[in-house]
Amino acid sequence: MSLDESFLEKLRQLPPDKQREAIDFVEYLHKKSLTTGSKRSLKGLWSDLGFDISEEDLAQARREMWGNFPRKGV
Repeated sequence: MSLDESFLEKLRQLPPDKQREAIDFVEYLHKKSLTTGSKRSLKGLWSDLGFDISEEDLAQARREMWGNFPRKGV
C-alpha cells in the first residue's frame, strides 16, 4: 500500500469533523514548508562566493543611493 493510499484510508476512517481538522493541519504544514525555506539570509546565500561586505560598505552604499533623494519640506 502506498503512502497516499494509507493516508486516505486512515482519513476516511475519521469522523467528518476530524477529517476537516486533518485537512486544515495538512494545509498548515504545506504553507509552513513554503515559507520556511525562503527566510535565508543573503550573507548565507553569498557565503560560497567569497564576498565580504562590511557594515561600512553597506552604509556607504546607502549614502550613495539616498544622497540625492528629494526630501519633503527641504
